[in-house]
Amino acid sequence: MFLRYKKLDLPTAETVLPGRDTEMPVAERHTVLGTPLKGPWPEGLEVAVFGMGCFWGAERIFWRLPGVYSTSVGYAGGFTANPTYEETCFGTTGHTEVVQVVHDPAKISYADLLKAFWENHDPTQGMRQGNDVGTQYRSAIYTTTDAQAETAAAARDAFQPVVTAAGHGTITTEIKPLTAYYYAEDYHQQYLDKNPGGYCNHGPNGMTCPIGVARTA
Repeated sequence: MFLRYKKLDLPTAETVLPGRDTEMPVAERHTVLGTPLKGPWPEGLEVAVFGMGCFWGAERIFWRLPGVYSTSVGYAGGFTANPTYEETCFGTTGHTEVVQVVHDPAKISYADLLKAFWENHDPTQGMRQGNDVGTQYRSAIYTTTDAQAETAAAARDAFQPVVTAAGHGTITTEIKPLTAYYYAEDYHQQYLDKNPGGYCNHGPNGMTCPIGVARTA
């Protein structure tokens, strides 16, 4: 990524930037899937939101999965309305970089998405992911239903013994209900499709989550 300001403390509701009313403009269509980047979504589809560090590589993991209708990158978990990338990187909004995944649960379950999430980053690093350090790189799951919250917590608890056995520490992934999702700037959307040689620190971590079924495109 372009900015790696090392701020490790989250701001409070009293100290964050106020934000703005104007939404970030993005392209109408997904460059890989050809589907809309924004809803309303077709009936029966569900929305999941994950933070895995830098959102460029994280988005590519999910757009490759069969049953995923659309993906986009944005900011969640903080306070500031419609933040910019620079504001998020300087830790003044409370957000982390996330991927919004719109999927067909008849084709790929939420547990399957969680499996891809857990197995493709290190969820034990707190306010960082590898060399990327800062609050915007924290591991996070923002749930959109009670069922998602239950499944995410169960997956975390099932994965922890695997993580421990592999010599890692306690999972630090933030799991809480989604309050708002703000689209990132258009140049971030499907970044690794537009820039195939671009920066990416995601991939198999060598650990197998016992929940979900592995899916590959």
